[in-house]
Amino acid sequence: MRVLVIEDDATLGRALQEFLTDQGHVTDWLADGQRGLSALSNHSYDLVVLDLNLPLMDGLEVLKTLRAQGQTLPVLILTARDGLQDRVAGLDAGADDYLTKPFELIEFAARVRALARRHVGISSAIIEFGSLSFDTAHRELRASGQRLALSVRELSVLEMLMYRAGKVVTKQQIVQGLSALDADFSENAVEVYIYRLRKRLEGQGTLIQTVRGFGYLLELETPA
Repeated sequence: MRVLVIEDDATLGRALQEFLTDQGHVTDWLADGQRGLSALSNHSYDLVVLDLNLPLMDGLEVLKTLRAQGQTLPVLILTARDGLQDRVAGLDAGADDYLTKPFELIEFAARVRALARRHVGISSAIIEFGSLSFDTAHRELRASGQRLALSVRELSVLEMLMYRAGKVVTKQQIVQGLSALDADFSENAVEVYIYRLRKRLEGQGTLIQTVRGFGYLLELETPA
């Protein structure tokens, strides 16, 4: 999952970026509202963590502009504004969740996971497809009950395929989902990770099919 953190406190912004990256998410951090809105207009994200007290453009204005543009990605407001009217204003402007500072990272992580699941229409923290079971909370994949040790990138690619199992995921969607602002993830890299995943999933009853000209499809293997 690709996350954008818009937070003007450099210490907190970097800490959230590092924490979310350790959680397996591609994470960008920007420190003002204008740059944040520009990034959202020009890049694809799965979730926004948004402070309200931002320079150049207030977070509430960023949110209102984002929704006016028709963007529906989840937004988690993370702010020191803890008054009832502030929470109401944020939610009415289009926020999906509202968390006040100070906060515990364990709760923050749980809210991020919940919003990510809701965005793709999944209610459980465990995603299952055939013999595969992916625990989104612990970032653990099991195949036929046995844990499979995958690299962070391998797991991220497979997670995208499992979220959309039975549907085509384009190369460009994978590239956008795994490219940070300061480090592009190439289409050639996608092919490398797909090849590795196919080798790791051999004999598990699931296949990653190539749909030529479109992308990849995770499906169940048809018995011979």
